[in-house]
Amino acid sequence: MRIKKTMIFSLMALALILSACAPAATPNNTMPMNNDNSNMTNGIPTPGSMTADNPGAAHMMEPITAPNVQPATETTGGQPLAYREEDGVKVFELTTKAVQWPILDGVTVTAYTYNGTVPGPMIRVTEGDQVRIIVKNELPDPTTIHWHGVEVPNAMDGVPGVTQDPIQPGETFTYEFIAKPAGTFMYHSHFEGDVQVGAGLYAPFIIDPKEPEANPPVIDKVLMLSEVRMTDGETYAAMPMGGMEPNYFTINGKSFPATETITVKKGDLVRLRLIAIGQFIHPMHLHGMPFKIVATDGHPVPEAAQLTKDTISVAPGERYDIEFVATETGQWMLHCHILHHTTNDNVEPGGLMLMINVVE
Repeated sequence: MRIKKTMIFSLMALALILSACAPAATPNNTMPMNNDNSNMTNGIPTPGSMTADNPGAAHMMEPITAPNVQPATETTGGQPLAYREEDGVKVFELTTKAVQWPILDGVTVTAYTYNGTVPGPMIRVTEGDQVRIIVKNELPDPTTIHWHGVEVPNAMDGVPGVTQDPIQPGETFTYEFIAKPAGTFMYHSHFEGDVQVGAGLYAPFIIDPKEPEANPPVIDKVLMLSEVRMTDGETYAAMPMGGMEPNYFTINGKSFPATETITVKKGDLVRLRLIAIGQFIHPMHLHGMPFKIVATDGHPVPEAAQLTKDTISVAPGERYDIEFVATETGQWMLHCHILHHTTNDNVEPGGLMLMINVVE
């Protein structure tokens, strides 16, 4: 009898505890009054709509803008950047500025750029070179540059508030370091990176080995993968969040069919340096020919460990060097196998797609 009473009291106590912890019910199954959906469309936030209630989100929810933005004077990004030599130092100059950048015939976005192109110019040097990069900021916002994967002194790492003060509009900052190790790297903004990188502040940085390769590829191309969002004629940095997903996808700042066609001869060894700089993963698939992964994040893969594949997922920040021999003539497609990423504003074909044209 005593055991039964104890069990009854225990059950009553448990019921009281659960009742106290349960959330208060709202009448008629409606949401609590503090869940304001006025900035939502079918439960999805609309670009720019959340900034009134959350000022801290303004930098990522508002359109990319700048005063007096002019059309780009160049239309191809990622081209080698010229330099001058001063006492054995290779000196490069970069200017950050906003331009109107064409990603497709009839589609132009507002972009933050290095020297007016997306991607910015390629810095290509040799392992062991002393490098000096002078950066002038002509954006309306502060910025910094991070040398992604390059082994630099801490003071040159480009992290605002940690290794340097942000470069204010109108100011100049000089980075200097020894280029190492050899491999595929990149440089990009590290100030409000979720906006500035998506807006176009990224570029390749290639460090060639001090000892030249014995059998270099005939074709050596850098392909930087990114995304952007355009809504009602305004440009937004694409985000992995509701209402801010990308609707255009780019290879070297262009969407198919404006992407480059790579023409090679049958029998050529081809190297593609895949760099994911956006905020989305892209499984890149090559038609017709398998490839080998010869380097990851700038570091060579020993031949015995090189995988042979036809699809490789490139996550944000990753770099993969892949090589293949062009064995079959014809036009072969390279594309992202998240197939929505091969559309332009939801229309196929487009986006992350280019053609490799193998000729005799």
